Amino acid sequence: MRARGTAASPLGSFFAAFAADRIAAAAFAVLALILLAAACAPAISPQNPYDLAQLDILDAKLAPGARGATGTTYWLGTDDQGRDMLSGMLYGLRISLGVGVFSTIAALTIGLVIGLAAAYAGGWVDSAIMRLVDLQLSFPSILIALVLLAVLGQGVDKIVLALVIVQWAYYARTVRGVALVEQRKEYVDAARCLAFTIPRIVFRHIMPNVLPPLIVVATVQVAHAIALEATLSFLGLGMPITSPSLGLLIANGFAHLISGKYWISFYPGVVLLVTIVAINLVGDRLRDVLNPRLASHYGA
Repeated sequence: MRARGTAASPLGSFFAAFAADRIAAAAFAVLALILLAAACAPAISPQNPYDLAQLDILDAKLAPGARGATGTTYWLGTDDQGRDMLSGMLYGLRISLGVGVFSTIAALTIGLVIGLAAAYAGGWVDSAIMRLVDLQLSFPSILIALVLLAVLGQGVDKIVLALVIVQWAYYARTVRGVALVEQRKEYVDAARCLAFTIPRIVFRHIMPNVLPPLIVVATVQVAHAIALEATLSFLGLGMPITSPSLGLLIANGFAHLISGKYWISFYPGVVLLVTIVAINLVGDRLRDVLNPRLASHYGA
């Protein structure tokens, strides 16, 4: 008989299983630190890098640790406009993470509804939806995003919309595959025999069993969306110069690499790399925790 108070909660068991992998636990800690730094950017940044009144052109392209004209020490240096690199990266993280998370949530919602509709309706509805999904997935994501942004223009809302259009098909295909398996199970047949409505069967019975693999896909897609946004901003089609993300910060310093001003691109590149790797490692561990059979299949 189990002693009172020793039963572990589902949430506690989840975190215990997650923390069993040291690499994943370290990645989770790094990701939590990155999210905290981005959320607290206005409070901890030495300056607001987008406030022109706080910038001094005399401080442009200062090396890490150098003092500016006003006596301010720039520990990570400044860019070609005199912006503090540390402040720029903290604010850039906010934009990159925000774009990645919001576009993923919107694409997940759209893909979830479309995937469930395709699986449950079947027939010509399923065929039409999946042909559209196959058509979109046959083109590289970066190509579709480039075309969309060339038409829509720059801006946070534009790039979020482009990423939603690029990503929804991944979720629709994943949801449809899982929902097709679930709707053939006994509990769905029982719900039909009880004359439950279609929305109740789909959203209260099938959807909860679709969410775990969808969450794993969404975690990985956040990293993909951040990388895609950085690539588009680097190419000059993503964020405007007034709201630079990590990708745009890297692009700003790329022209100065030959002259030895490595820090303008190097530090934002490291932060971007660490963020994407941490999200991917957390997503891999999340997959193993939510579906232990996959962990044994891959030898985890």
